[in-house]
Amino acid sequence: MGRLDGKVTPISGTARGQGRAAALRFAAEGALVVGGDLLKEAAVETVKIVRKLGGTMLSVDSLDVTDESSVSSWIQTAANAFGKTDILYNNAGAVRFVSVDEQSFDDWRFTLTAELDSVFLACKHAWGFLKEGGGGAIINIGSTAGMRGSMTNARTAHTVSKGGVIALTRQLAAEGAKYGIRVNCISPGMISTEGARKTLLHPDHPMYEISQSIPLRRVGTPEDVVSAAVFPASDEAAYITGANLVVDGGWSAALPGARDAG
Repeated sequence: MGRLDGKVTPISGTARGQGRAAALRFAAEGALVVGGDLLKEAAVETVKIVRKLGGTMLSVDSLDVTDESSVSSWIQTAANAFGKTDILYNNAGAVRFVSVDEQSFDDWRFTLTAELDSVFLACKHAWGFLKEGGGGAIINIGSTAGMRGSMTNARTAHTVSKGGVIALTRQLAAEGAKYGIRVNCISPGMISTEGARKTLLHPDHPMYEISQSIPLRRVGTPEDVVSAAVFPASDEAAYITGANLVVDGGWSAALPGARDAG
């Protein structure tokens, strides 16, 4: 038996990266996954991989997490297909890294809409189904960016949006407690995804050198993040809500120092 057997789980952004890793792992744990992404062909490929491995997954034709009707339809699809919703996994997002003096208002709004409004919309539309089921779990993906500023990476809007996700998690944990709805956040640090390897983790980016100072001596993987999400999503975490679990190899816990030769 898996730790999430029979748990109906909408997961956003399942075309690649952390979203695909979440779909694979949650399905392997027995969850009934309902994915979605704007990258429709890649999202369908994720479904094929999950099913080939013996898991259960379907995907909506196209999911735009910044569009309320699209989000509502995605959540409703999960309920129609399996009769309930047990876990909501808010993974999808998008960001534009620009310094405050160069950032247009459109860039600001784009990032906050993609990273914060998207989480609100999914939680809002899943809330009623979770209440009807007598509770459940919400997993929001925050970031260490939401916990502190950066002198290296120009990320004003990203810092604000991810800080908002952490704050929203705590407020929804308070509001959901009486319904048995648990809401927790996972905040990754440096994670090696396709997008990150082209930007923050590219050797030409200032953040690349900082990534070499992670205490555990490596950059994280999507699987590191997903493994951390399984526990708070499961019934094993029945007494945990409002938490923000940091997954960053110790980066935010220790001041950077000289790397030893060993």
